[in-house]
Amino acid sequence: MNPEGETSPAASRSAVDAIEGILRQNVPGDLEGLLLEVNGVMDKFGTDLVWSAERIVDDNSAFRVNPSFAELYASFDSLLFFGDNGGGDQFAFFRNPDRSEVVVWDHETDERRVVAETLEQYVVRCLESGGEDWYRD
Repeated sequence: MNPEGETSPAASRSAVDAIEGILRQNVPGDLEGLLLEVNGVMDKFGTDLVWSAERIVDDNSAFRVNPSFAELYASFDSLLFFGDNGGGDQFAFFRNPDRSEVVVWDHETDERRVVAETLEQYVVRCLESGGEDWYRD
């Protein structure tokens, strides 16, 4: 892990299991493994690159029931959000069908596009970017 990234102590097995139980979505193996090792990753600016297991449940649940979001955006049901850029854009996995690529959801355009092939590639790019929006064209 890049020394500029900060981590939290490991999530409990029950906290990770709650993601699947509450959201009714499979947790990708690499995200599950990371959460069981460290319960979240922040960059040196305090941005939550990978949220805690609890925040994954809370934020995904909130996105799915927010009536304003339902009017503004396409459904979030096929996405499992797990991190953000600190400015509104969110990072997720497609879960229907299950895919391993990381996608960004642009909160201004509702665009959803692949930005990294794996969770590891996503974390490395985030930490090496120096706070830049590395995923923008």
